[in-house]
Amino acid sequence: MVRIDPAGFPFIALAAIPAAVAAVWGSVWVAAGLLALPVSIALFFRDPDRTPPPDGRLIVAPADGTVMHAGEARPDEAPPGAWRQVTIFLSILDVHINRSPAAGTVTRIEFMPGTFRAAFRHDAHRNERSEIWIDADGTTVVTRQVVGLLARRVVCRLSVGEEVPLGGRIGLMKFGSRMDVFVPLTATLTVETGEHVRGGETVIARLGGAG
Repeated sequence: MVRIDPAGFPFIALAAIPAAVAAVWGSVWVAAGLLALPVSIALFFRDPDRTPPPDGRLIVAPADGTVMHAGEARPDEAPPGAWRQVTIFLSILDVHINRSPAAGTVTRIEFMPGTFRAAFRHDAHRNERSEIWIDADGTTVVTRQVVGLLARRVVCRLSVGEEVPLGGRIGLMKFGSRMDVFVPLTATLTVETGEHVRGGETVIARLGGAG
């Protein structure tokens, strides 16, 4: 049975109203057709189990999607400092549950208001976003939940001081968006632009020394 994230329940219920009305009025075929919408929304909020790798020095994809950038951090997008960057675009068909890219302690969470441009645009880093800093055994890893044109809200379920496991669930984004991961220059990236990744499982980087 497919697990559905509770954040999707209000959307599914609302989308099911037309089908329920059609069923009450005796239009079975219309009701069956209208059920496609709540079913599609339920699939958007699906929450499958994932099995992260056992090595705690690995960095995994924080979400399902396509790698838009993998390399040196783009200066206008990165936090202060020197970083390597992986940016993942989530289409509306991808699983939108977000996962911790690293195992460690949450040291900082910052919500940043912004625009609502399409997540695949070059300037989407200015969109509304949530930035999460993780201390991975002395190495700082930063990940961002970035809204898109349709995704108007990010849900971050972490708190400062919380211990997060590698690939652990941290929240979700509603209806299409992107995620960024920033790792130190001592880390080695293991993905390339255009590659499709699975949240919590695909290794996107290997950490080097403390940073």
